[in-house]
Amino acid sequence: MALTVRTDPALEEALSALSEVEGTSRQEIIRRAVLDRYERTGHGSRVAESTKKMVDRWGDVLERLGSE
Repeated sequence: MALTVRTDPALEEALSALSEVEGTSRQEIIRRAVLDRYERTGHGSRVAESTKKMVDRWGDVLERLGSE
């Protein structure tokens, strides 16, 4: 699937620099950035959901431990 990405001078400079430093294509730089962002976003949601479950289950215990 083809995709056209419109860039500005700052993004052009960043893509070129990263491509040169990492020895990869500009396309690969964009691909990695999108996948990294996707993974980080999902991770935060999973951590928040897990935290909520633990607080629901153990909140009273944590409250008692914190007040001693």
